[in-house]
Amino acid sequence: MMISNGIEDEEKWLAEGIAGIQHNAFYLHRAVDSNNLREALKYSAQLLSELRTSKLSPHKYYELYMRAFDELRRLEMFFKDEDRHGCSIVDLYELVQHAGNVLPRLYLLCTVGSVYIKSKEAPAKDVLKDLVEMCRAVQNPIRGLFLRSYLAQVSRDKLPDIGSEYEGEGDTVMDAVEFVLQNFTEMNKLWVRMQHQGPVREKEKLEKERSELRDLVGKNLHVLSQIEGVDLEIYRDAVLPRVLEQVFPDEYHLQTLETLLGACPQLQPTVDLKTVLSQLMERLSNYAASSPELLPEFLQVEAFSKLSNAIGKVIEAQVDMPIVGAITLYVSLLSFTLRVHPDRLDYVDQVLGACVKILSGKAKLEDSKATKQVVALLSAPLDKYDDIVTALTLSNYPRVMDHLDAGTNKIMAMVIIRSIMKNKTFVSTSDKVEVLFELIKGLIKDLEGISTDDLDEEDFNEEQNSVACLMHILYNDDPEEMLKIICTVWKHIMAGGPKRLPFTVPPLVFSALKLVRRLQGQDGDVAGEEVPATPRKIFQLLNQIIESLSVVPAPELALRLYLQCAEGANDCDLEPVAYDFFTQAFVLYEEEIADSKAQVTAIHLIIGTLQRMNVFGVENRDTLTHKATGYSAKLLKKPDQCRAVYACSHLFWVDDQDGIKDGERVLLCLKRSLRIANAAQQMANVTRGSSGPVTLFVEILNKYLYYFEKGNPQITASVIQGLIDLIKTEMQSDSATGGPASDAFFTSTLRYIQFQKQKGGAMGEKYEPIKL
Repeated sequence: MMISNGIEDEEKWLAEGIAGIQHNAFYLHRAVDSNNLREALKYSAQLLSELRTSKLSPHKYYELYMRAFDELRRLEMFFKDEDRHGCSIVDLYELVQHAGNVLPRLYLLCTVGSVYIKSKEAPAKDVLKDLVEMCRAVQNPIRGLFLRSYLAQVSRDKLPDIGSEYEGEGDTVMDAVEFVLQNFTEMNKLWVRMQHQGPVREKEKLEKERSELRDLVGKNLHVLSQIEGVDLEIYRDAVLPRVLEQVFPDEYHLQTLETLLGACPQLQPTVDLKTVLSQLMERLSNYAASSPELLPEFLQVEAFSKLSNAIGKVIEAQVDMPIVGAITLYVSLLSFTLRVHPDRLDYVDQVLGACVKILSGKAKLEDSKATKQVVALLSAPLDKYDDIVTALTLSNYPRVMDHLDAGTNKIMAMVIIRSIMKNKTFVSTSDKVEVLFELIKGLIKDLEGISTDDLDEEDFNEEQNSVACLMHILYNDDPEEMLKIICTVWKHIMAGGPKRLPFTVPPLVFSALKLVRRLQGQDGDVAGEEVPATPRKIFQLLNQIIESLSVVPAPELALRLYLQCAEGANDCDLEPVAYDFFTQAFVLYEEEIADSKAQVTAIHLIIGTLQRMNVFGVENRDTLTHKATGYSAKLLKKPDQCRAVYACSHLFWVDDQDGIKDGERVLLCLKRSLRIANAAQQMANVTRGSSGPVTLFVEILNKYLYYFEKGNPQITASVIQGLIDLIKTEMQSDSATGGPASDAFFTSTLRYIQFQKQKGGAMGEKYEPIKL
């Protein structure tokens, strides 16, 4: 009884729809007969609104559609006759787009579009593209399918085919093919969507309705077959892949893979198998990614081995296939492997090995397209695993890189380093470091055909800075293995030539010093052939590493590194080692550093480092401090001498160390700096006619105040008072030229003394005798 009621309801809805069409058709005919365009558009839109119903089955909807179709044919004839309605076709095409509801609007647009193409006032391809895109606005499967069927019907005789009046002036057969294929693709999507709509209890009914509509979709293929300009090449390259993509589900491709692939080597050489196989692998990859449950199917049919064998046979059969085509196939196979079998590194290595086989026996790649594909091949595992360590286990990875030209090899090396830095991947064994540095050898040393002299300096600096950053990612908790890593890196960077050493030696030195600090307390006196990693052993290696900078030469950098090592030896309580590093630093200062500015920087570094040392006995410390003060007094410019000498005062007074509080020698340094400052003033007076600013005296005054507060008994209030009076006298003399900076500096110093006096307490009492 319910089925009977449903049929009766549908008949009633159909009858109502037909009545609505007939009613509006009556007024439409009157409007057309009276050449009233506005009324014609009004009643045609109302007529077409009857097609918006969702209550009819496809069979009944077709009846309603055909009634509307007949009226649209009559309306099209009216639109063609511009003399009757008085509106240009361009304006009419714009006018119908203002219809209220989307479905009537699009039917009218297709109708006017048909006339528009026929008028040739616009290229056919532009109108067709516009119409096929706009029809996407209707996503209801039944309504959308009939709308697109109407579009195919009214445009079929207006496609830019060979011999057609619509061909030429930019309109080609490919435009017609693209239009039909796009319409076919969109209709297929709507048809497939019907599978997933409606309640489960109505699945059988919905499937029946789907079956009734498949002819609408298939009519596109009939239109396609009627296009005269579709030759074998267009069919092979453009039509067949798109049709296969829409017609056959991926499951069919997978289950018939052996048959499909078996036919590939037998095809004519002119067939673009590269594109066919690449698209097939991409589709299968997407199919596998759609559900993890599909993986057993791929394993069951042995998809990887069949694809790999088929590619090998195709390359073997097509002897004239360019190398870029073969590599492109393996890039597609690798992409398939990484998406479907990401855990099978043996598959990945097998693909890389197949590429090595193709490239072996050939010169370095010079074909830019082939090179680009090899880079894509090598980049794919890095992108997939986010872990260079995984790539380092692939034996064929470096073998593929060997076939790149020197320039591309460097680009790929930078890609590898960026991947490591981005993912913060720690490379933790010397064997992996060995493989890694073999991969990036294009950055580590000069490759054949490229010299460091030929490189752009900015690019070279960027490359070497990247290598330097990489060294901080090499790490292992086991000291023995970490030392092996350092030795491996050292071996490689020594092959890089002198120009690279200033970039690569410092990070290696600091990496070794990190290891030293982890091993503090071990003396290294262990018997046996296998000497474990000890600070003493590492410092011996560090000495050799820094000595290598002599070939650059880079004495200032080497001096800094020697001082860093001296601090490391200090922390490990290795006095002889620390003394040796200081000796090396002084030798560099004496023999290699000639520039006066560089000397100033170097002596302050030596003084600052020596101040922090607590490992030295009295004799060694006296020797080093004597050297430092001696060199300070021999600097070229008097102001530099003065500042270096008063800096040496800190070598005799160190707050956090017992026993190093020699007030007399502090006072000697400060007095000596005063004599040098006075000499500088006199020299300025002779050469310039003025004594210049008193900045040096104020700086020395601040040193006096520092030691005064620290309790140096040699620095008394009367000594400070005398210095203040000296500065005031100098500032008031006729020969003095007060500078704003020195005046402000002295004023601030006096303000500080006043503050201490007013603060009270023990410090206030100390400052009380000083008169400002």
